[in-house]
Amino acid sequence: MSALDIALPGVWWPCRGYAGDLSELARVRADLGQDLIGFDPDLVDTVQLVVSELVANAAKYARPGGEVVRTMCLTDRRTLRVAVSDPGGPTRPRIPTERTADEWDVAEGQRGLLLVASLAADWGCHAFPEWPGYFTQVWAAFHVDPG
Repeated sequence: MSALDIALPGVWWPCRGYAGDLSELARVRADLGQDLIGFDPDLVDTVQLVVSELVANAAKYARPGGEVVRTMCLTDRRTLRVAVSDPGGPTRPRIPTERTADEWDVAEGQRGLLLVASLAADWGCHAFPEWPGYFTQVWAAFHVDPG
């Protein structure tokens, strides 16, 4: 057992890096489909949709020209956790709350994290204080049937 095994329990997939651009979304979905062979197809579809949204948000809101990194692990037999890290931007990822119900009805943007929140078992984000405004990670967790 290595120090890495102690620090990072669970099963980890290799990190995947992408250009911070919407043109990478098909590759993101294909890589997830490949990495999750053998998992429930509905889970794979859900993870692909959520992670596509997180990568699209990174492309839209992070500093331009940066790389987006996807990490993924089974934290235990029942929880798959996927994280998308980007170069950060001027705002923290959040679900907007300053709209009326009527404004939400006609809003065309900023609904992605609502989708993430409704499909994932849990989600959140980290900004790293040692690099303020330079690094953001958004993660989503999914229930896995260990069947």
